Amino acid sequence: MKKLFALIAVFGMLSFGASVVAFAQEQDTTQAATEQAATDSVTQAQAQSSDLTADPVEQAAAKAESGKSLHSMLKQYFIQGGPSFMAFVLIALILGLALAIERVLYLNLATTNTKKLLANVEDALNSGGVEAAKEVCRNTRGPVASIFYQGLDRFDEGIDVVEKSIVSYGGVQAGLLEKGLSWIALFIALAPMLGFMGTVIGMISAFDAIQVAGDISPSLVAGGIKVALITTVTGLIVAIILQIFYNYCVAKIDSIINSMEDASISLLDLLVKHNLKK
Repeated sequence: MKKLFALIAVFGMLSFGASVVAFAQEQDTTQAATEQAATDSVTQAQAQSSDLTADPVEQAAAKAESGKSLHSMLKQYFIQGGPSFMAFVLIALILGLALAIERVLYLNLATTNTKKLLANVEDALNSGGVEAAKEVCRNTRGPVASIFYQGLDRFDEGIDVVEKSIVSYGGVQAGLLEKGLSWIALFIALAPMLGFMGTVIGMISAFDAIQVAGDISPSLVAGGIKVALITTVTGLIVAIILQIFYNYCVAKIDSIINSMEDASISLLDLLVKHNLKK
């Protein structure tokens, strides 16, 4: 749980840092716009009457652009990218994050202090026998304790049966740890594909507009290309975010499986010693 809280704290700090950076950028943009407005006011005094009527419009547009927040910019890009395709990319992000966060929580809760567990099992074997050791495993959370319990439950059938039981149940626990990773990998691959599909459709729309207009206008081409690039960038960002969570989960699973294998060998040594004392 401490590691989980530390992870949540890190994410909170990153979010706070991102908001501070965005706020600083907005302040810098506002200051730059103010300085530009002052420069324009000096230029207006020396310009012709036609320029005087055009400058207020430009200043208003600059102020409106500088006053946009991060949320409004994201909303604008979402609309410009086409809600029909951006919605599917957003759904892939939401579902992928839900699965990734569930895996992160599960894996952190499945982490066990194997050295402490082995020490408790050894003390229970020396004091109360196999039943006391089983009670210790029953009251301990995690896949390592579950494997220990399955091995101790078949102690009367011999060490060979215990070893086979540990190996078999270890595979079951490894499968539970990897549950859901295939779906995260699916959304990692699906998000860029949806973005690329939006890119292709945006280019097709641009060429259709050119065909209807009868000439190549920069505004027509730029509009379609902009939509195409927005969907592509969004899909790549979603894939990058989910890939980070995926790699974390894979590394965590490898660490837990290594601990399971090491602790299982130590448990077999303890049972052999306990069997010799009988």
